[in-house]
Amino acid sequence: MLFKKQIQNCVIIGSGPAGYSAAIYAARANINPILLTGFQPGGQLTTTTDVDNYLGFPEGINGNDLMNNCKKQAERFNTKIIHQSVNHVILSNKKGGTHRIFLDKKKCIESIGLIVATGSRPKSLGINKEKKFIGLGVSFCATCDGFFHKEKDVAVIGGGDTALEEAHYLAKICKKVYLIVRKNYFKASKILQYRILRKKNINVFFCSNVTEIIGDNFLEGIKIFNQKTETSKTILISGLFIAIGHVPNTEIFKNELDLDKKGYIIVQKGKTITSKPGVFAAGDVQDPDYRQAITSAGTGCMAALDLEKYLSLCIESIT
Repeated sequence: MLFKKQIQNCVIIGSGPAGYSAAIYAARANINPILLTGFQPGGQLTTTTDVDNYLGFPEGINGNDLMNNCKKQAERFNTKIIHQSVNHVILSNKKGGTHRIFLDKKKCIESIGLIVATGSRPKSLGINKEKKFIGLGVSFCATCDGFFHKEKDVAVIGGGDTALEEAHYLAKICKKVYLIVRKNYFKASKILQYRILRKKNINVFFCSNVTEIIGDNFLEGIKIFNQKTETSKTILISGLFIAIGHVPNTEIFKNELDLDKKGYIIVQKGKTITSKPGVFAAGDVQDPDYRQAITSAGTGCMAALDLEKYLSLCIESIT
């Protein structure tokens, strides 16, 4: 048993901006946090090249560098970082109760406080060759991989804000951008729609979806089907950028915490407090709307402060 007979004050699951922010605040409050990095150490930002909208970096910063800095800052305050994923959890219903976090069948950490910062992951199409060609033409991040398709033809799938932002960015560096939208309208904000429709090198296909990815060793093109006309069309492209939404990483909490219809953890308004005492949620795992590094870091801070207050109340009730 890991940390045998020792009950922790704070365990943090997840190592994105929310997780590291929570760790820094908890460590500075002498709560002695343990942070479990999960399957993607550093979170989604590690797949991003340039982060230009994070406060304090006037020239921008590489996503990996940003998260390495966050890790070093957490370690500076003696956060214990364990590079493992959580297998399952058993959460207490009692105030001041002990939560059990299992890393596998034999290793378990017990803690009074738990901060969930497991983030989310991009949705995939679920078609043949999609996973095979990730990094070989298929991408979920235009700012990460758009450079490799400079002056070439690419396609973006989706009709929301993210998809239109990706298309707008790619239109600046690519020869032609095909925007494939499943519905007959955009879900994105009006300002983004206005920008997209003004771009001469963006071609929009409404009522369409990708039915086939073409290529042997790398992406060479796609086949799209128009539901309205019931016709298929083949487009030759070098890059396919999928922007159809995200899925919160909450599978291990399905029977333990209250989740909304999309699987996001439900928290009290303006707080990070979940349905179980001593369990707090921060970052994308409880945020279906903003999903920004800076908002994630902010809720990580909130979770640590909420936990600190919770632990103080638990001590007061005992004494």
